[in-house]
Amino acid sequence: MARERYPGAMTATPDTAPDGDWLRLDSQICFSLHAASRAFNGVYRVILKDLGLTYPQYLVLLVLWEQDELPVKQLGERLRLDSGTLSPLVKRLEAAGLVRRERSAEDERSVLVHLTEEGAALRGRAMEVPRRIMSATGFDPAEIGELRTRLDQLTAALDAAASAEARSAR
Repeated sequence: MARERYPGAMTATPDTAPDGDWLRLDSQICFSLHAASRAFNGVYRVILKDLGLTYPQYLVLLVLWEQDELPVKQLGERLRLDSGTLSPLVKRLEAAGLVRRERSAEDERSVLVHLTEEGAALRGRAMEVPRRIMSATGFDPAEIGELRTRLDQLTAALDAAASAEARSAR
């Protein structure tokens, strides 16, 4: 079966790679993204310490500050987290008094996550976080927007590639 071409497929061969070797660590975009992610996590760890949050907890709260009540399933989809990762996060936020969980009245299988008053109030204290992160990057707002757009495009291309790979593997 012929493999389906997907956006972002490698068009160069290793002998035409920019530095001549596609298997060098420094040639891997995934490693550049991994290193940047780890660096971000380090900065967030320091900044979020004042709020008593971890970076993943902060992400959960960002979603809930946008929409106060969400089923765990939708929260996981929005954050691209599976329930095995998300459930302990939500439980820790609940133990900290920032969210509460309750069964949906419409569907007993669904668990809804709500902000508590304390969780909603924390939003005001978190308003400084994006400014501090932008300052740490050294990028201006336009550069941050451009980078976010490119990363969103990269994510969409990789999602499409993963789907194509899964289809061709069947």
